[in-house]
Amino acid sequence: MDVSLGPLPDIGEPLSLVRPDAPRVPIVVASPHSGRDYPAAFLAAARLDPIGLRRSEDSFVDTLFADAPAHGAPLLAATFPRAYCDANREAWELDPAMFSDDLPPWVNTTSPRVGAGLGTIARVVATGETIYRGKLSFAEAVYRVRACWQPYHDALAGLIAETRARFGACLLIDCHSMPATGGGSRTGAGPADIVLGDAYGTSCAPGVTRLVERVLADLGYLVRRNDPYAGGYVTRHYGRPREGVHALQIEIARSLYMDEENITPSPRFGLMRRHIADLLAVLAERAPVLLTR
Repeated sequence: MDVSLGPLPDIGEPLSLVRPDAPRVPIVVASPHSGRDYPAAFLAAARLDPIGLRRSEDSFVDTLFADAPAHGAPLLAATFPRAYCDANREAWELDPAMFSDDLPPWVNTTSPRVGAGLGTIARVVATGETIYRGKLSFAEAVYRVRACWQPYHDALAGLIAETRARFGACLLIDCHSMPATGGGSRTGAGPADIVLGDAYGTSCAPGVTRLVERVLADLGYLVRRNDPYAGGYVTRHYGRPREGVHALQIEIARSLYMDEENITPSPRFGLMRRHIADLLAVLAERAPVLLTR
């Protein structure tokens, strides 16, 4: 496919990568949805105010996992916001109704995520409000994919390859948060504190998922697997246990660490970060053995 549009305007660095002093564990930690650098042109084109746009963020998740490098694992985080470009989608999941020109035939216009308004370029924020005043050009979508989505996945794929080459295996922890009502079960059970997604056991070694579940439960959290979040594009695309790459999505209820209305850290933020650091410490100790069994 030819999507070349020439030089791109500068929107700043699309990602943050903090490496440990030395790679000591076969773990990569990544946060695709905590970015909060909103381009001025995007804000001008939106019908929502900045707080409304931020409803789609996994706010502060990158900070919750900021101790990963101290435990020997790199921490990758998108700096661009999810409402601008979603790195947890295929590169070209686009809603044709959002664009002023026809989309190429190779674009995925029929995925369930596109139907929900939450494709690579989202039509709505996570709470359902429409983002844009008018239509976008396909050239705008190409720009965002090239400037944001591609560098993030280039960096993530590179980290996974480096880790697998060094240690023989890699565990990707894909970090997310969910609204207070987001952890409700599809079967009607009440909301969980944390939902682990391993694509129903296909993206990660069962022993790793059980370990994470047990550590978090021992810390006092109600943990559920794959319900209602089994893992998005990142988990399913990179999680290939037979090839030595394991991916586990972790969804944390925002009410545990932030004020969802004002999008600010709550007094419990420090405790949540310490508990995540405890989890990372256990993974750093146990993952090398679990991944090579």
